[in-house]
Amino acid sequence: MVVLGSIHAPSALSPLQKMIVSSSDNNSLVLGRRRTIAFGSSALVLASLLNLHNPNSNPPLLHSAFAQQQDELQQQEDRVAHLFQESSPSVVFIKDIELAKVPNRPEDRFMLTEDENAKVEGTGSGFIWDKFGHIVTNYHVVAKLATDKSGLQCCKVFLVDARGNSLYREGKIIGFDPSYDLAVLKVDVEGYELKPAALGTSRELHVGQSCFAIGNPYGYENTLTTGVVSGLGREIPSPNGKAIRGAIQTDADINAGNSGGPLIDSYGHVIGVNTATFTRKGTGASSGVNFAIPIDTVVQYVPILIVYGTPYKDRF
Repeated sequence: MVVLGSIHAPSALSPLQKMIVSSSDNNSLVLGRRRTIAFGSSALVLASLLNLHNPNSNPPLLHSAFAQQQDELQQQEDRVAHLFQESSPSVVFIKDIELAKVPNRPEDRFMLTEDENAKVEGTGSGFIWDKFGHIVTNYHVVAKLATDKSGLQCCKVFLVDARGNSLYREGKIIGFDPSYDLAVLKVDVEGYELKPAALGTSRELHVGQSCFAIGNPYGYENTLTTGVVSGLGREIPSPNGKAIRGAIQTDADINAGNSGGPLIDSYGHVIGVNTATFTRKGTGASSGVNFAIPIDTVVQYVPILIVYGTPYKDRF
């Protein structure tokens, strides 16, 4: 650049000198300018190459932006991993068991292994509601237990305590409401400290925000799927044929076994109870159109089920 500057700033010539400048001199001047420009360009390219291969030089702007993007992606992954680690201890795995015969002693019904005498009828998910051992899940997950008259139905609830110790207990049904596909189980956790799920609100959700489903699809425990809130105010059918209004639509995968588990936001707060999915014909797999009961509805009805066992309309 300095060289080009000297070309563009020659010594002043008198009018007479300007008149006697020959054409050959002009040609020489132009040729000199071309050579100087070519030399200057080559010097700049060479300097750039040397700068790229110099480990002590400052990284180019492109490399700096790429490094910043990598850092942001790593931070995002770390946040999701931390979110799962904090939230998963509040999620439980539910197995529906059908006994071949009624045990002689009530305490024996839960000691049976899962063999020909105790067959697994289905699996589902749930989450810890409080430190007293109340578990919230879907009604359709425990419908057989809720309507059992034979004494052959029971369910095992697998969970971890606040210290990370794994345990399983028999889940006894406390209350249920098919109209909202909700049920409450109770497990005996005497001597153990539980970690209840952190409850959020569904009132301020907006389409596009991140959400996460934790559950046990197809029996695979502690599975995390991610997505966004795809829609709000949806209407889905309940087990008794009535409509559940205000459902949350999400593309976070919800498959068989996820039912009853929590849908959480980026802060780890429960915003819904995973309930239903549209499946591809003949596959049973999630189509990306999945639904959760909004947590505001759950908060409204679960305390009633814990205290009374059934909704008001079924008590009179």
